[in-house]
Amino acid sequence: MELKTRALSKRYGSTVAVNKLDLSLSNGVYGLLGANGAGKTTLMRLLCGIQRPSSGLITLDGKEISKLGESYRDLLGYLPQHFSYYPDFTARNFLLYVGALKGLTKAEAKRRSAKLLKAVGLLEEQDHKIKSFSGGMKQRLGIAQAMLNNPYILILDEPTAGLDPKERVRFRNLISAFSKDRVVILSTHIVSDVEFIAEKIILLKKGRIIHFGSPREITAEIDGLVWECQVPSEQVERYKEIFNISNLRNLENSQTVLRIISKKQPLDNAVPVQARLEDLYLYCFEEVNDYA
Repeated sequence: MELKTRALSKRYGSTVAVNKLDLSLSNGVYGLLGANGAGKTTLMRLLCGIQRPSSGLITLDGKEISKLGESYRDLLGYLPQHFSYYPDFTARNFLLYVGALKGLTKAEAKRRSAKLLKAVGLLEEQDHKIKSFSGGMKQRLGIAQAMLNNPYILILDEPTAGLDPKERVRFRNLISAFSKDRVVILSTHIVSDVEFIAEKIILLKKGRIIHFGSPREITAEIDGLVWECQVPSEQVERYKEIFNISNLRNLENSQTVLRIISKKQPLDNAVPVQARLEDLYLYCFEEVNDYA
């Protein structure tokens, strides 16, 4: 199957949230990146059919999703940015309830719920009320409900928000295993999460796609613009005001390694290094001059 958009736009009054997007998505994991207000959530809501476009089309195998109706929604799994739940439900009962809403049989809902509760690490807490859960546990439950109907198209808006590093690794492994023969679209501010698992990156800026491709393909734009060098640790604050620093690492000898994005060699001891997705993100969303 192929999910496509053609000249897709969404306006709110005079504000253009999504601006004439042309996308073609087949099986694989797609990372959706962009600063706040870039149009990520609006695009996901359009793809889920929650909002209608102002203009343009969304099609699945050539058929408009607005005309597919329930048959399209049966293929969808969605985790919104702000996940709603019933606090007095237990985790298991909540998933059984969601399963009923999604048209699963009782037996299938039980089987899928047990499998997913185990996959997200909540099996031992399945009979606890959701109101007793931590933020990370609620988020894991949200991921489970999105996957409950075994969807072909899985759309996750900020799925790693509130997850600790161990939980994020669990999530990445879960999505990597799940994504075979499916379309998975996930939005996150944690660039390393999509860099690990996304086969393609969609980089949005002001409602437009500015990059689309594998992490290596799109970071090629800034090859030769990323540098590393060691500086005395007491000088780091001064260099932060001068350079566009994407990362820093303190050493034991009162030295600090700076990772700098610059169009020219920033310091005499700076050496060029391989660009990463975080570097490209900073390059696209922060002003970069010759020495910053």
